[in-house]
Amino acid sequence: MSKDYVRSTRKSLDMDQLQDLRFPMSMELGSTMITIRDLLNWQKGSVIELDRVAGENVDLQINGKIMAKGEVVIMNNHLGFRLVTLLSPEERLKSL
Repeated sequence: MSKDYVRSTRKSLDMDQLQDLRFPMSMELGSTMITIRDLLNWQKGSVIELDRVAGENVDLQINGKIMAKGEVVIMNNHLGFRLVTLLSPEERLKSL
């Protein structure tokens, strides 16, 4: 079964068309390696040590790629993110 595809004559998309695209965003506080034994021994109140120093900036990831670094803040009882460093707009688009 064949499908007919219509190819656009447009050479490129403009920024207005791209600005409403949605991507997953996450913050990585840190990471660590654990054994299955440690995982199975977790219980309520267990503390997991991460590879970052307290007060160190965290990574902001868009679509799994680091786009910025910043600080975790509390805003109206919700966690937020204050940008400290940010890739340029060109670098951000290339990373997606």
